[in-house]
Amino acid sequence: MEKSNFEDLQVFQLSEKLADKIWNIVLGWSQFEKDTVGKQIVRAVDSVGANIAEGSGRYNFQDNRRFIKIAFLFFT
Repeated sequence: MEKSNFEDLQVFQLSEKLADKIWNIVLGWSQFEKDTVGKQIVRAVDSVGANIAEGSGRYNFQDNRRFIKIAFLFFT
């Protein structure tokens, strides 16, 4: 069985769309807001897709599962 490409996963595509929307919102904020809470929000939302990608590169199911759980924590 061949592993699928993480970019084909719907959850990854949704995380990228969410990240783009958050980036566009934060870019409209004042410099103070961007430097305080904006950077934290952007890093958090970018980590969702990064963790999905990292987990898909793991060929061990437990490793993959761990990274997916980390990505899921953003939404809880």
